[in-house]
Amino acid sequence: MHTPTASPDVASPDATMTGLAGRRAAVLVASLLVAVVAFQLGASMVTPALPAIARTLGVGADDVAGVSSYFFLAGAVAGVVLSRWSDYVGRRRIMLLTLGIMLTGTVVCLVATSLPLLLAGRVMQGTSSAIFQLSYIILSERLAPRVFGTALGVVTAINGGVGGVDGYVGGLLTDRFGYRSVFLVIAVVGVLAVLCVLRTVPRAGGPATTGSMDWWGAAALSLTLVCVTLLVKAGPADGWTAPGTLGLLAGTVVSAVAFWQIERRRRSPLFPLAQLRSREVWPLVVTTLLTLSSVFAVINFTVVMLSQDAEVGFGMSASTSALLFLSPPALIGLFAAPLSGWLAGRRGWVVVLRWGLVACLALLVVIALSPTRQWVVVAAVACLGIAYNGLVMTTANGLGVLQSPPDAPGALPGLNSSAFGIGAGLGIGLVAPFVAEGGLGGYTTALWISAGITALALGTSLLLVARPAARAGGQA
Repeated sequence: MHTPTASPDVASPDATMTGLAGRRAAVLVASLLVAVVAFQLGASMVTPALPAIARTLGVGADDVAGVSSYFFLAGAVAGVVLSRWSDYVGRRRIMLLTLGIMLTGTVVCLVATSLPLLLAGRVMQGTSSAIFQLSYIILSERLAPRVFGTALGVVTAINGGVGGVDGYVGGLLTDRFGYRSVFLVIAVVGVLAVLCVLRTVPRAGGPATTGSMDWWGAAALSLTLVCVTLLVKAGPADGWTAPGTLGLLAGTVVSAVAFWQIERRRRSPLFPLAQLRSREVWPLVVTTLLTLSSVFAVINFTVVMLSQDAEVGFGMSASTSALLFLSPPALIGLFAAPLSGWLAGRRGWVVVLRWGLVACLALLVVIALSPTRQWVVVAAVACLGIAYNGLVMTTANGLGVLQSPPDAPGALPGLNSSAFGIGAGLGIGLVAPFVAEGGLGGYTTALWISAGITALALGTSLLLVARPAARAGGQA
C-alpha cells in the first residue's frame, strides 16, 4: 500500500514503516467515523425536514430543493480541491479546516430566517464531503495493509446512511422540536468530530508531494463541475435545447478546455494529465459515474416512486416505502462494506469491483423483469445492499486511493468523489422523464435504462488496470 515516507501527518517512524493495527488502528478508525457521520447527518437528516423548512420560511417546493442540491454541489467541488490541497499542507489541517467550515455553516442554518441565508449555510456544510476522501487517504497512509480494506469498508458503510435510521430520526426531530433541532444535533456531532481529530490524527510534518497547490486549475475544474452538475439538473427540467441549458453546456466545455490547457503548463498540476489518460485512472472515474447513474437512481428514485404509485405500483405511504426499500440496503451495507474491504484486500480490489457490478446488473435485470411483484423487488433491492453498498461502493472508494498517482495522492480520491455526485444526479435526470410519463411502461423503460448503464459500467471496469497496491494483499 502507498505509504510515503514524507507524509504530511507522520506520527512516528514505526507507524510509517509498518502501519497501525490493533487498538491504535481501531481508535483512529473510530475517530474518523465520527467525522464522516457529521457529514452524513447533514446529507440525510435534513431531507425529511424540507417540507417544514418550506413552510417556516414561506417558500415553495422548487425553491427548498436547493437545500439539498447546493449541499451536494459544494461537496463535489470541495472533494476535489481540499483533498488535493491536503497533499501540500497536511491531512489533519485540512480536515480541521473542513470541520470548522461545516460547523460555521451549521450555525448559519440554525439561525437563518431566510432561504438565501440557509442556502449559504448549506453550501458551507456541503464542503464536509471532503471528509470522506481525507479519511480514506489517512487510512491508506496510516494503517497496516492487512487491516486497510476492512477499515475502509467500515467508513464507506456510513456513506449509505447511518444504519438507515438517520433520515427517520431527522423526521422525528422535526415533528417534535422543529427543523432547527436537526441542525443542532449536527452541530453537536461536528464538535465531537473536531475533538476526535485533534486527539487522534497526527500533526503535520513535511508535505506529501513537492510543488505548490494549483489554484488556477482548481478554479477551472470547480467551474466545470458546477456547470456540468447544473446542466444535469437543467436538461430534464427545462429541456436540452433551452437557452439556459445550452449556456451551461457551453460553460462546461469552455471551463473543461481551460482546465486542460492550464494543467498542461503547470509544474505541479491539480491532476497529472498523463495519469488521467492512463487505464489506471480514467476507467475508474467513468465506472464510478456510470454505476451511480444506474444503481443509485433505481434505489433512491425509480423504485421509491413505483412503490408509492397507487395505480401501477404498490400504493405505499412514504414511511412504509422508506422502511422497505431504503433502510434494508443501508442496514445490510453496514455489514457488507467491511467484509467487502476485507475480501478486496485478499482477492484484489478490481476483481471484487467487477464481481459487484455483475451482481448489480443481475439484480437490476430481475427488477426490470418483475417490477410489479412487490416482494421480488423488495428482495432484489435488499440484495443491492451487498452488491452495491458493499462490493461496489467499498472497492470504488478504495481504488480512488490505491489508484491515485504516487506524486499526487489526494488527486484521484477527490475526482472520484465528484463522479459519485455527478453520476447520482445524471442517473435520476435520465430516467425521470420516463417515470413521469406514468404507467407501467414508463417505470419498465427507466429500469432497463439503468440496467443498460450498469452494463456499460461493467464494460469500463474491464478496461481498468490495477496498480500494484490494488492487487491482492493491498501492498505496493
